[in-house]
Amino acid sequence: MTTKPPALVTGATEGIGRATAFALARAGHPVGVCARTEAKVPALVAELKKEGFKAAGARCDVGDADSVAAMVKSVETALGPIGVLINNAGIARLKPFDQLTIEDFDATMATNVRSLFLVTRLVLPGMRARKSGDIVNVASLAGRNGFVGGTAYTASKHAVLGFSKSLMLEVRKENVRVIAICPGTVDTPMMQNQNMMNPRADHVLQADDIAATILAALQLPARAMVSELDIRPTDP
Repeated sequence: MTTKPPALVTGATEGIGRATAFALARAGHPVGVCARTEAKVPALVAELKKEGFKAAGARCDVGDADSVAAMVKSVETALGPIGVLINNAGIARLKPFDQLTIEDFDATMATNVRSLFLVTRLVLPGMRARKSGDIVNVASLAGRNGFVGGTAYTASKHAVLGFSKSLMLEVRKENVRVIAICPGTVDTPMMQNQNMMNPRADHVLQADDIAATILAALQLPARAMVSELDIRPTDP
């Protein structure tokens, strides 16, 4: 059986990140996880190990360069060079524009956009040297469309798409695939903890749906790449 490369999932302790960490582990990848809340990381690692998976993790503020460097070093020391990176960490400060603060805007950009640069710049050189790797950036359909209360969030997800498109063109000939995943509304704690959107819970996507889509994109033949995927509920 082919050995699967270690994968790193940011924002991994809940929602899409958690579902993706388990999906990758079940597919045979050693899994590194990180999140901002320190207590949640060892708990997730323990759950993964309890199911017999190889896992490691570290607390990380993905918008802080030193924190990211320490996290990547810790995960690679435990699992080996990262061959699959899932840039999933994200926040949603959904407010009318006149209620949006500078802190809201800066926090959104740090977590949703700056993190892509900080994590990818440490993982990508190894992928390029090995001529192999996959980078999945979790964007959103909000990266294509606006909505009321989403000025900061939507701007950040447009940036994720722009980052992904340009990086894909830079590294595709080095056998490194860059994939942008654009889900519609997903029933996750991030979406539940706000009041600007009130979708019907039984008509939106689930975290496992996104994890399954990410895994399917990664399992394409190495010569094939889906650069962007929109994911919508079949019955909105």
